[in-house]
Amino acid sequence: VQLQASGGGLVQAGDSLRLSCAASGRTIRNYSMAWFRQAPGKEREFVAAVSRGGAGTSYVDSVKGRFTISRDNAKNTVYLQMNSLKPEDTALYYCAASNTVWSTVERDYFMDYWGKGTLVTVSS
Repeated sequence: VQLQASGGGLVQAGDSLRLSCAASGRTIRNYSMAWFRQAPGKEREFVAAVSRGGAGTSYVDSVKGRFTISRDNAKNTVYLQMNSLKPEDTALYYCAASNTVWSTVERDYFMDYWGKGTLVTVSS
């Protein structure tokens, strides 16, 4: 699976952005999909995940209530709607696909495929 993230940009605190992750080469129906991010000087962290069918979601506490992950399997695309952005959300955002069990979806080393990141910069 090839993954291509897009939608990043420079915004002000309180603004919204929607990231997209377009997959090619294979359907994403068989994969849980996730977003991770890495801020300058920090380790990569889990942001959100959505289960294969879309019914299950998981979020890191810092984005709960502000971010929403969704998927459109027909379009082979995953989205991350980010509202009420904060400067601490500034990071390179990566999408990833996992073929392992749902309980491992928050661990980056269980991801099978990664896309190149898209940069989100939130100014105060």
